[in-house]
Amino acid sequence: MLKVRATQFSPSPLQINLECGPGELHALVGPSGSGKTTVLRTIAGLSNPHSGKIECDEEVWFDVDELNSTKLILPPTARSCGFLFQQYALFPHLSALENVCIPLHNSGLSMADRKNIAQEWLARMGISELRDRMPHQLSGGQQQRVALARALTRKPKVLLLDEPFSAIDAPTRQSLYKTLADLRKDLHIPILMVTHDLHEADLLADRITVIDQGVGLQTAAPQVLFQKPRNARVAELVGINNMFEGIFESGKLSWKNSNQIFNVVDKGKIPPNTPVAWVIPADGLSLHEQPNATSIAATVLQISTLGQIAVIQLQLNDGLHTVTWQASAAEVKRLSLKVNSTAHVEIDSAKIHIMPLRPINDPRRFSN
Repeated sequence: MLKVRATQFSPSPLQINLECGPGELHALVGPSGSGKTTVLRTIAGLSNPHSGKIECDEEVWFDVDELNSTKLILPPTARSCGFLFQQYALFPHLSALENVCIPLHNSGLSMADRKNIAQEWLARMGISELRDRMPHQLSGGQQQRVALARALTRKPKVLLLDEPFSAIDAPTRQSLYKTLADLRKDLHIPILMVTHDLHEADLLADRITVIDQGVGLQTAAPQVLFQKPRNARVAELVGINNMFEGIFESGKLSWKNSNQIFNVVDKGKIPPNTPVAWVIPADGLSLHEQPNATSIAATVLQISTLGQIAVIQLQLNDGLHTVTWQASAAEVKRLSLKVNSTAHVEIDSAKIHIMPLRPINDPRRFSN
């Protein structure tokens, strides 16, 4: 188990608290400059926070209290981390095999043993035949596999991946997804992965932490995060399309600048008459040709077709709100949807998720 609690004030602010269990892949997502890589560097000891505690497999790597009383700071060489850097950081003058051997230089093993271990890891990565090639003779995916083999050579207790798939093409990425999935089962160690790709995080991660301005805003399983973001900023960062504002009181949600009122389960966490943000997931929206008692008339603004999937933007007839709906191209044809045509939107109030409406500089945004 990896446990990280860290606070830093400068040069890159950081306030993070997360855990990652053996065999778990934990993704860190957020905008550029949000502090994702800083978290990895902090765990590896390449950057030390002002206070906090980092513990892996019941071994303390860092322990400094809020009064800056140092109890323990292990150097990077004493922390059992495998770190895959975003640009791979292969030594250009060394072969693939020599690059993988580097972490074993001070292991006390003979050169022959080091080369055997390195060769085994290259074989596990499916590139044993490339052992004598120099980095410039390797493709991006091959370089990444060499760097990953190097990160794992010393059998680390935690694996840190910084944007591991950002510089490779889609077919290679799919192959590497499988390699990573196999490694998770075999190694059974915590894996932390930084990514900008929300689809990738959803596909690979057991849990996701959303980071903004150095602060961990929410940690949750992907299905929870995308359905029930903690607050409006999290919803924005994970790309939820249909987010609106309103007033919530006693189970009644009044849509801002609209006459619509929805019945929403009151969990007792929102004070009466409170401004809130609210979201509706894709499966909470439906579209009809004819009106019914609960539908809202709308005009089709735009239809974007991507293969068999269509994304439709509709403006409600109040003129103040737009809704995004996604469906199959066949469904669009069935409903005879065209730009400027009329449709009727139905919102399933049982699937509405309400949350605090708080600005990014309001510290209360970290609360549930």
